[in-house]
Parts: sequence; structure tokens; C-alpha cells
Amino acid sequence: MNLDFAIWWQVYPLGACGAPVRDRSVNDAAPRLERLNGWLDYVQELGFSGLLLGPIFQSTAHGYDTLDHFRIDERLGDEATFKSFLEACHARGLDVILDGVFNHVGIEHPFVAQGGPVRRDAEGRPAQWEGDGTLAELDHDDPRTRKLVIEVMRYWLDRGISGWRLDVAYAVPPAFWADVIDEVHRTHPDAKFLGEMIHGDYAGFGLESHLDTVTQYELWKAIWSSIHDANFFELAHALGRHQEFSQRLRMQTFVGNHDVERIAERVGDAGSVLAAAVLLTVPGLPSVYYGDEQAFRGGKGEGWAADDALRPALPESPEELAAAGWWMHEVYRSLIALRRRHAWLCDGELKVTHTENEALSYRVHNRFGTGSLDLQLALAPRPSVRIAVDGSEEFAWRG
Repeated sequence: MNLDFAIWWQVYPLGACGAPVRDRSVNDAAPRLERLNGWLDYVQELGFSGLLLGPIFQSTAHGYDTLDHFRIDERLGDEATFKSFLEACHARGLDVILDGVFNHVGIEHPFVAQGGPVRRDAEGRPAQWEGDGTLAELDHDDPRTRKLVIEVMRYWLDRGISGWRLDVAYAVPPAFWADVIDEVHRTHPDAKFLGEMIHGDYAGFGLESHLDTVTQYELWKAIWSSIHDANFFELAHALGRHQEFSQRLRMQTFVGNHDVERIAERVGDAGSVLAAAVLLTVPGLPSVYYGDEQAFRGGKGEGWAADDALRPALPESPEELAAAGWWMHEVYRSLIALRRRHAWLCDGELKVTHTENEALSYRVHNRFGTGSLDLQLALAPRPSVRIAVDGSEEFAWRG
């Protein structure tokens, strides 16, 4: 996998494939993952380099409560289903990264009852992850945890995946990740690793952990917040920080994922175009959350169903999508094409050149050769975007 060209389509499979997350029947087994096969041409034609998949392993409910890392969740199918899906991806030149939940397991995991490497309190009770009684933290000081993670990573890399997203990587000691990743690289030197990081020294944590990239939540927040509040000074500040981080490590950039309110829900359609323009022109490794390229709406709720609206089922094929979202699809297609034409943006050097409350401009230049991109954003008098490369306009939009 060449990270210079990495632009991922992020999917939450249990939701996208219509699997029941709660109130599921005990024996609910179906090859629902096959539904994604019908979307691969759509993904390829949009210009994505691969898929960033949410949890697909056997779990109790939402996928982050794993029961067996070596088994495909029966609600999605089995290993044969996944093999077919992976072959279909590779036939289109699409890489696949899997979500590795190695900070905790489901409370019903055999480790909990059978004395496995789970953190426990003085009374022997499993340590809950962030107070959630359905999740038990793994003990990363126990060598059995290291052994498990290495075996799981190699098992699925052997089957053709390109790398791993490490869920809540920030909660695991960097020395653990560094040790595991170095060991996995002995047999799979091309494997890539993306760590979930919420705040702090993104580059420092990533380098210490031997990760290829980490999630840049600070920039995500600044993008939507600046548009929502008409305060591009916040974005200008975050872009300066982003440039500092990016000089040390590539950042994984996004404006939506399975845990946050949809960008169109927060800032509307026009604001979503501005957000997409930033996402696909700043340095880093961008991902687009499924449906954002169709202006899907979805707000964060409360309780057990808090994330349901963020993780909707896809129709059987793109042809069944509502007509209202295809204009946004064209916006994304154009911006992704621009990104692919200028792959040097991944490691470009960014400098903000103008800032007002409702207007912002920046330049990204090629650190390793010739070329520069200039972006202009405005919220007033009407939302607008203009992108020029080496002085020639390559994208323009006005709301």
C-alpha cells in the first residue's frame, strides 16, 4: 500500500450492511458483508485507494465488544465471505485496513471467565473500559496480550489485508505498540498501522508507538467549528498546529467517522463542501466516512442507541441512493481527483496566508519538488471555494 496516494472510504460494516446491533437473535448468521461488494465499483470510480473497515470480528453487539478476533462476525458472514470480499477489493486495486480492538474485549469473551490477560481490581473483578460494564480491559503488561495481538495481526495480514486501525490506541502504552508493530513487520514489512488518537502530541505518540499515522481530531474539530461559528481564526490556528505535526508524522485527516455527528448535520450542505475542500487539500492521509459524499445527515443521540443515526444501512447498490445527494458526490469526485493528480499534497508544507472571521486562504507547496496549491474559503456573502494549482484554477464552487 502506497500511503502517498492513500484516500480511504471508511465504513462501519455492521451498520452499512444492515446487521442488527441490539435485539439480535441468538443464531443470526447471514453473509451480509456481501452487500459491500455491490459498492466497490462506486468506491473505485470515486477515486479511493482503499477501504477502512470498522469491526468485523465476532462480537456481542456493536463490534467493539469482541468475542473472537479470529472469526468473522456471523451477522456479516464467515471467512469465506470475507475472502470473496477481499478478492473483489483487490481486483479493483483497493486496499483493506481492518479495525483492531486490542485495548479491551467484550465482557463475555472467554478471557474474562477463564483467567485470560484481563486487567482486574483487587477483588479480581475485570476492569471496565471507561465505566462500561460490557467491556473488559486487556492487561498490556501480560505477555499473553502481546502474543494474541501479534497472532491476530499476522493471521489477517496473511489473508491479504494491508494494515490495521488500532482502536483507542491512545489508551495503550506506546512501548506495547512499538514492540508489537516491530515484531509484525519482521514477517509483514509492508503492513501499515493507523492509531486512534484524540488529543495531545499526535506526532510524538505516533513516533513513539511506531505508527504510520494517527487520527487528527484537533483539525476535525476546528474544521466544523470554524464553519459553524463563522470563526476561521480557529481553523487558522489548527492548521498551524497541523503543519507542525505533519513535519514529524503523517496525520490521518477526516471530517466524519463512526463516532461523530455527520458533517452535513453540523454545518449543512454548503458548509460540507468547504469542509471537504479542506480535507482533500491539506497534508495527511484523508478518509471519507461512508455517506458523507452523499450529504448524509445524522446526529449523535443518547443512551444505547446514541450512534445509530451515524451508522445507517446502505441500500443494496448505489443506484438506490436518493437523488438529492448526487451533487455532493460530484463535489467529492472532483476533489478526490484533484488530490490524486497532486499526490505531493500528502507531504506538502502548508501556510495560512489570510484570515478573517468568514474568510481564509492558505498555500500548500511541494516540499520535495515544484508545485503549489492555493485555497480560498469564504462564508460570506455566499459560501464559496476556489482552488488553484500553480496559478490555474482546478476547482471552484459557490453556494
